[in-house]
Amino acid sequence: MNGRPAAIGALVLTSILWGTTGTAATFAPDAGPLAIGAAALGIGGLLQAAIAVPALRRGRASLRASWRIVAVGGLAVAVYPLAFYSSMHLAGVAIGTTVSLASAPLAAGALERAVDGTRLTRAWLVAAAVGAVGAGLLSASDVHGGSDGSTLWGILLGLVAGCTYATYSWAARRLMQAGTPRAASMGAVFGLGGLLLVPVLLVTGAPLVATHAAFAVAAYMALVPMFVGYVLFGFGLAKVGASTATTITLLEPAVAAVLAFMVVGERLGPLGWLGLALIAVVLVMLAVAPGTTDVETGEPELESRL
Repeated sequence: MNGRPAAIGALVLTSILWGTTGTAATFAPDAGPLAIGAAALGIGGLLQAAIAVPALRRGRASLRASWRIVAVGGLAVAVYPLAFYSSMHLAGVAIGTTVSLASAPLAAGALERAVDGTRLTRAWLVAAAVGAVGAGLLSASDVHGGSDGSTLWGILLGLVAGCTYATYSWAARRLMQAGTPRAASMGAVFGLGGLLLVPVLLVTGAPLVATHAAFAVAAYMALVPMFVGYVLFGFGLAKVGASTATTITLLEPAVAAVLAFMVVGERLGPLGWLGLALIAVVLVMLAVAPGTTDVETGEPELESRL
């Protein structure tokens, strides 16, 4: 159990930081979602790689042996912010965030079950179900009118974001379990994703440097939620499985909804407050129960051997 409470705390703090991104993006209205996404995770990913250079050198042999996992994780990192910020742009901050985050634990659990042979515990299944209901209520609370084609596309892109979020979380965790140090695992996956996002940023990023406000938004999102947030996420991911980590980050849409309510001026109805309460219950459940179980040993998979 050593390190698990600290890991959960790091993931909770990560979720809080990530939950600020939707509101922050509203302060750069002239920048499109592709520019915001490419700047946030592109620059953040390259910074992850920069601080991990010594670890990358030490772990180059294991990374070379696991290059397919690195490639899959890096591609998922590149797709995730483009889908995520486009989802929020089309369907709204709360809907885009909740669809993306609520679908991630299910995708992560399916990956762990199908690829790693882990068995999801009953506690995780219940926590994921409760969290998904809470996120759904939060999303429903934010609907102010009828759906149109843009909302539907936003929801679909949110599902893409959830799947890619689960994929790069799984990839980084898998590298750590294979013996690659945490810094090297995160640096390789996010560095590759950042490189893939550089062309997108070069093509779409002009509005981010057009005004001081837009530049400040881009700098904040790259340095705080993405860089600091993913350092904390890597620490948490080294101690718990990807399914548990992605379920804990269901806190993010709760933070996003509260900020939208307090800063942007969106209204949060009774269903939204009920959703917040259910997500809080999920955090308590995950704090006291393991997420996955090794199929062969039957032992809870709580920590890596790093």
